[in-house]
This record gives sequence, structure tokens and C-alpha cells, in this order.
Amino acid sequence: MGSFSIWHWLIVLVIVMLVFGTKKIGNMGSDLGTAIKGFKDGVKGEEEKPAADKVTIDVAVKEKDAFGN
Repeated sequence: MGSFSIWHWLIVLVIVMLVFGTKKIGNMGSDLGTAIKGFKDGVKGEEEKPAADKVTIDVAVKEKDAFGN
């Protein structure tokens, strides 16, 4: 009862393919890759993003006097 041989892993792989199907497994792999890429981009931080992604909003400031005018 040592480690699994290659035949054990092949049988497990065939059962997984029969249960889930190749299309669903491919979609899960694609989703996992997208999630990892998003995580890596998030870890990089804001300072490494290009300046085109940053938005600056200019506003005018109006001062009010003591009477609210």
C-alpha cells in the first residue's frame, strides 16, 4: 500500500473525464488561469500600472462664508 502507480492515476483520470467531461475540465482550467492572472495583476499594485488607466477629475471649489453664501 505504498504510493499510487501510474495505472492508478490513469484510472482516476479516466473516471474524472467520464464524470465531468473534457469541455468542463477545459473551462475550469481556463477559469483558473484567468484567476491567477488577475491575482498577479492585483499583487503588482497601483504604481506599476500605466498612466492611461488613471483618471484625474478637476473640480472647482467654492468657499462659503459664515452665512452660507
